[in-house]
Amino acid sequence: MNKPAPVAEAEAPTALHQRIRTDIEAKILSGELGPGDRIPFEHELTEQYGCSRMTVSKAISALAEAGLIERRRRAGSFVARPRVHSAVLDIPDLRAEIEGRGQAYRFELSVCVQRAADGPDEAELAGGRTLLALRGVHFADARPFSLEDRLISLRAAPEAARIDFTQISPGAWLLEHIPWTEAENRISALAADTEAARLLAIAPRTACLAVERRTWRAGVGVTRVRQLFPGEAYDLVARFGPSRG
Repeated sequence: MNKPAPVAEAEAPTALHQRIRTDIEAKILSGELGPGDRIPFEHELTEQYGCSRMTVSKAISALAEAGLIERRRRAGSFVARPRVHSAVLDIPDLRAEIEGRGQAYRFELSVCVQRAADGPDEAELAGGRTLLALRGVHFADARPFSLEDRLISLRAAPEAARIDFTQISPGAWLLEHIPWTEAENRISALAADTEAARLLAIAPRTACLAVERRTWRAGVGVTRVRQLFPGEAYDLVARFGPSRG
């Protein structure tokens, strides 16, 4: 029996390689393919889509350039592990961290509003849509552990507008539902202003650790957050080895 004729690639080669890229990207961003998973070999995709190796290679190259996959010589292509622009800090789940210390966790939401972007940085995150602005306090037992101010892009995570964040903290929900591909952390020390001190139950001007984080998904901004920790309540530990690159 003759092999079925391939897809009419010559008529619309660009559309086909974009379709291959979109199909694979959707599986990565939905979590169907997780970090470290191998995507089909190029010859497998060639057979699946009935196209040339060049078309498949173009789609794979675009995914690699977007940081979604890693190409390994002779081994194939694999879903990239999220990149963190810091050797110090990963993306923590504060609930898991607090409960891991044997303490009771609670998140108390005080602000949850949709608003327009204010300034160029927020406009870049919003991407023409509104932002969800949240403020709340993470508690360890009955003691404030961290004050969180967060912006969520409703372009990247429109479903966030329908979530009841009195039942789950914004960070925990994002970690569970919105896969991220890149993150940037900034750590600084500052003195708590009057409002922050009130919410953290500390004296004004108390030394605090500020952790600011931005995350992206395939180049699209997801969230920007600042978590403020009383200096005596939190520390950062990193363990790493020399670079092999």
